[in-house]
Amino acid sequence: MHTHESDAHRLMEQWIDKYGHTFKYTSFFGTNKLVTTDTKALSHILSHPVAYEKSKAIRSNLGELLGKGLLFVEGAEHKQQRKIMSPAFGTTQIQQFTEIFMQKANELRNIWMSEVARTSRKDGRLQLDAFAWLNKVTLDIIGLAGFDYDFRTLYAADGKPDELNEAVRTMFSFNTIKISFLLQFLFPLARMIPTERSREVAKSLRVIRRVGTKMIADKKAAVLHNASGSVEKKDVEGRDLLSLLIKSNMATDIPDSARMNDEEILSQVPTFLVAGHETTSTGVAWALFALAGHPAAQNTLRAELLEYPTDQPTMEQLNSLSYLDAVVREVMRIHAPVGSTERVAVQDDVIPLDNEFTDRNGVKRKEIRVAEGDIITIPIFAINRSTELWGEDAHQFKPERWVNLPEAVRNIPSIWSNTLSFLSGSHACIGYRFSITEMKALLFAIVRFFEFELAVEPEDIVRRTNVVGRPFIDSNIEAGSQLPLLIRPVKG
Repeated sequence: MHTHESDAHRLMEQWIDKYGHTFKYTSFFGTNKLVTTDTKALSHILSHPVAYEKSKAIRSNLGELLGKGLLFVEGAEHKQQRKIMSPAFGTTQIQQFTEIFMQKANELRNIWMSEVARTSRKDGRLQLDAFAWLNKVTLDIIGLAGFDYDFRTLYAADGKPDELNEAVRTMFSFNTIKISFLLQFLFPLARMIPTERSREVAKSLRVIRRVGTKMIADKKAAVLHNASGSVEKKDVEGRDLLSLLIKSNMATDIPDSARMNDEEILSQVPTFLVAGHETTSTGVAWALFALAGHPAAQNTLRAELLEYPTDQPTMEQLNSLSYLDAVVREVMRIHAPVGSTERVAVQDDVIPLDNEFTDRNGVKRKEIRVAEGDIITIPIFAINRSTELWGEDAHQFKPERWVNLPEAVRNIPSIWSNTLSFLSGSHACIGYRFSITEMKALLFAIVRFFEFELAVEPEDIVRRTNVVGRPFIDSNIEAGSQLPLLIRPVKG
């Protein structure tokens, strides 16, 4: 029997029901951790990034996988990198990227149509692994939008796999959590012992660094070639994320001391791949899972999409589709990419609370003192699914709830949609607009043209996390991440 991530989240919810909004528990090897779902406490923690940083264990593993990019750095380094990167993720840029999103989404649709025509069963249905296809299309999208690099993953069977494509696939593939991984996570010294997995990751990182270094050099040359005299933020022709980042970093209004060096820019390459690939592919997969289990919601969404006169909508047009918007919000609430996160106090502090608690001496308090080094767990799933905040139906997939939200959810610190799915404050996900718009584009193309249902029992789909939470088949965990669907084209 496998241990499911959902079991851990249910246990956390049971603890919250039993012990209240704020409590401490003992984790591995006697480590004390503070858990809080108190919205006032969460607002305080997430709005004070100087006082509360990612834990060393999380940063170490992120650093080994991604380098010292935006997801790794803290303090002044984070502020510097985010300031330079922010223009690349603005509304204007996402509007331009939407053309790429829809182009690739429609290519995926066409491939599925061809597969149905070629190999479908007598009833006209085709079984396919939707997650594998979503991984391909989102990698193609981040290749073009992120680096102006054509992975052609959707057409990988046509020829030799691209080396960068293979490197990314290796880095973010996993089947089961192995003892060696757990030892490396818990004991920093264990990371010095090479494993088969660590050697594969190191080899993949060398490929990403080599290809990334060349891309950066080429894009720098393009910036300087197109600039006349000094570099301005409007000079570079390339509109991909990396070109926009390099242009912003070389702009004359950035002092030399605040610029990112080549190593820091290079570290954003795997960071972009995670933010623009893993988050969206899993998000759309969980959306298809939810819609497959709720045919009425699937039909309502399809009816809205079929009324639209074009298969190449703009960002504004995608955002005008109210039920599509509600579906995406509900999916990201129930199936947040990351189920929980941690912060470590880097100084003594007093955290204010909305809800008082009773300490071990029986004294009621509305604040809690933390000492330097204390670890705080932020249970994202528990907050996103809290019946106290969202109502008794909080665990149900119900897009209609977004028409009239409970007042209590407005207290959740959030950069988007009153949920913690993209966190809040200066460390909130910088690419949330990119991810949400890409999700809408893919769902537009898929749901508009296909009816679908699960090819296995819904109880057999479980969630496991490697960077983000992916779907697995419980009875076949060893096969890796997958979401088997039965699809058929919409009639008429």
